[in-house]
Amino acid sequence: MLRMTWVQPEDLLGHELRQAAQDGRSPATVAAVAARWRAAGGPEAPDRSGASPAPVSRYLRTLAEDLLDELAELPSPLADAEPTELDRIRALCPDWPAPSAAGAGAVPPAARLEAAWLGRAAGCLLGKPVEKLPLDGIRALARATGNWPLTTWFTARGLPAELAAAHPWNRRSAPTSLAENIDGMPEDDDLDFALLGLLLLRRHGRSFTTDDVARLWLDELPAGRLFTAERVAYRNLLSGVEPPRTARHRNPFREWIGALIRADVHGWTNPGDPGAAAAQAHRDAVLSHTGSGVHAAMFAAAVIAAAAGGGRDVHGCLRAGLAVVPPSSRLARAVRHAVRLAREHAGDAAAFEPVVDALHAEHARYHWVHAVPNTALIAAALTHADGDFTGSVCRAVSGGWDTDSNGATAGGVAGLLAGSPEALPERWTAPLRNRLATTVTGFDGVGFDALGRTTAHLCSPGPRQDQARPARTVLETATS
Repeated sequence: MLRMTWVQPEDLLGHELRQAAQDGRSPATVAAVAARWRAAGGPEAPDRSGASPAPVSRYLRTLAEDLLDELAELPSPLADAEPTELDRIRALCPDWPAPSAAGAGAVPPAARLEAAWLGRAAGCLLGKPVEKLPLDGIRALARATGNWPLTTWFTARGLPAELAAAHPWNRRSAPTSLAENIDGMPEDDDLDFALLGLLLLRRHGRSFTTDDVARLWLDELPAGRLFTAERVAYRNLLSGVEPPRTARHRNPFREWIGALIRADVHGWTNPGDPGAAAAQAHRDAVLSHTGSGVHAAMFAAAVIAAAAGGGRDVHGCLRAGLAVVPPSSRLARAVRHAVRLAREHAGDAAAFEPVVDALHAEHARYHWVHAVPNTALIAAALTHADGDFTGSVCRAVSGGWDTDSNGATAGGVAGLLAGSPEALPERWTAPLRNRLATTVTGFDGVGFDALGRTTAHLCSPGPRQDQARPARTVLETATS
């Protein structure tokens, strides 16, 4: 029996109830909706997977759709402090960053961008086998193989059978991402989206519109290669919903991490100009995300742009990221709290463990893929490791939650800060074999050196976000 993940209305409702509670929509009404659903026999939202194991009745599915729409009509008291629209975000950011006099407009060396690609790949690959595992499972697996605090790839060698059974590796990733199995970089959506970003800029330049992003998805991505908010947005496009409503219509994942993992290319191609990078990431993000999901993408793009412009101080890069996020938003508060924790517990890798424990206690109400806790963890890892590559990726992955995505983002930033492939430890780069597997058209088997050169070419001066061209709607042109 085929159960399509991330789109069944009966599986979406529980996530929307959680989202409604997190953004403060009428607690009494939300509780009443939850009671109606449970009284009718509706299931809870799947915690770790995208679909419940069995279909529900036609009545329950229709009820779920009606309740999703009812919840969507409730106003959020956080709307003023956490807007999605770019002009409203900028109005709340008094320190919106100006282009760096030293870095803006200067094309980063291809070697630095190659290091960013390598760092993103290595960090992602490190996190792949433990994705979806709880924090105690990650720690137990690493300790049992003498790799705690985490310093290198996970391995199944020497792992007790009972521990392997209690905390099984990610079934799709273990064959390609454990130390004994790595042979090049396997396909992962955290790298696929970066490749799609290159295609987007090749076709439309930096003046692309959100509709251009939608067309690219429809042209290049089958629905099965999308997850959570992106899959819902894709479904909405096929149902005739126009951007940016695609991010809001029956999409309870709109504040999850998906837009953040699409942000690197926007930072790479606006070196030294965090504000322009954030605005570019915004146009991409709003196809599928709102609120914290958009803020996380803008934050990441700004951090990366600061590093791409030649910045070597990770703390200054993080400050540039915070400058493009509404200061009273949940995401900004979470990042500031994470950075403060990392500074208070400064020290070696072992000293990061209480930082992670505190973050998990603080953000227990969020799903493990939500943008707020994951962005906070990335910021804490980069701060605590002072931008060091091994320290950054290992701290990000050892903190749990969305391990491969967090490792990828932290690794991409730390790779830029390192400045060249030669500055990255060989144990991280050699197993990648300068080879990336992907189903994105024209890129399968591409080398990271080639990706560095391609990205550098796309950094050449071009139209900025305020010169974006008008476009016909997606639905008018998707099949033309």
